[in-house]
Amino acid sequence: MALRLFRLSQDVVTPLIKRNCTVSAFELQHKNPVQRKVEQIPKAQYGGRHTVTMLPGGGIGPELMSYVREVFRFAGVPVDFEIVDIDPASEGNDDLEYAITSIKRNGVAIKGNIETKSEATGILSRNVALRNELDLFVNVLHCKSFNAIPAHHQNVDVVIVRQNTEGEYAMLEHESVRGVVESMKVVTIENAARVARFAFEFAKNNNRKKVTTIHKANIMKLADGLFLKVARDIAKEYPDIQHNDMIIDNCCMQLVSNPHQFDVMNTTNLYGSITSNVLCGLVGGAGLFSGRNYGDHYAVFEPGTRNTGTAIAGKNVANPVAMLNAAVDMLYHLGHRYHADCISDALHKTIDIDGIHTPDLGGNNTSTDIVQNVLKHLAEKRTY
Repeated sequence: MALRLFRLSQDVVTPLIKRNCTVSAFELQHKNPVQRKVEQIPKAQYGGRHTVTMLPGGGIGPELMSYVREVFRFAGVPVDFEIVDIDPASEGNDDLEYAITSIKRNGVAIKGNIETKSEATGILSRNVALRNELDLFVNVLHCKSFNAIPAHHQNVDVVIVRQNTEGEYAMLEHESVRGVVESMKVVTIENAARVARFAFEFAKNNNRKKVTTIHKANIMKLADGLFLKVARDIAKEYPDIQHNDMIIDNCCMQLVSNPHQFDVMNTTNLYGSITSNVLCGLVGGAGLFSGRNYGDHYAVFEPGTRNTGTAIAGKNVANPVAMLNAAVDMLYHLGHRYHADCISDALHKTIDIDGIHTPDLGGNNTSTDIVQNVLKHLAEKRTY
């Protein structure tokens, strides 16, 4: 059945894309379905304030979240946090299920990277499970150079639109015979079309000129071939936006040698993870950029490279900018533009004008130095 799915002719595939592929014959039947059909429920708002789920995660996550709360309190941001801790060593999924319930109730979450220390096959990766259960089908990372940060390249401005719920992250593995493990890479027409359309709509609405689809269709002819075929079909609906494609191997080399050729990148799940880390490394590292996870009903914001940072936890050297930028993106999503603009401006002045840099950026400042400098700039505002 699975092989027949990917051998359909173009005459069948293209109409399926256009009607969003809601065909039962194409639903994958296995223990953990890749895409969860979720229903929208009312979002929690009380007296004009939003309640947001906060998942501190592991490593440096808890201390970074404390900085977010401190900045929000100082600026009078009309957001309350429902803090949900997930035990990384837990042998059950109760904490995870409660976190999912909280996000469904509140509609929006901010999170650190959540560790999953258990190696038991029945214990899901918390991060992947959250995205799958909430159908957060796309991740967006905007990687833009800071003028004051020494980097391999300057004036980089690239957006990665990453498929977020399937591919190699489908969590579908089995040992067919002893010593032989098979791991499934799942690509569906529906999700490939959703992420491609998101990429082109993003380009259209943000005055971007080009979308580049990243793939490995020369080797994975069925899986990545389908992802590429869908992107090319969607591209025909956007004649004003240039579309090209690039194999992931070459893409990494091109990112390192000439990242300015890229504008918006449309990627599968794994290739999005690879290119995100390469690109962030080129312009300053993991501590600067935020990642936005979107579904039809829910949104989750986090640092862009999803690093736990366990080795530097508690040392007051972790860069809080990525988490604060995630909080800014969350405020824009919620419609609190004034507060988002104030915090974003304070971050810009701290990094680019005042030159307050943590060790990962080649500086000698601490995490709290950055936070206190942000608060200083916020204090210059007359009202909040």
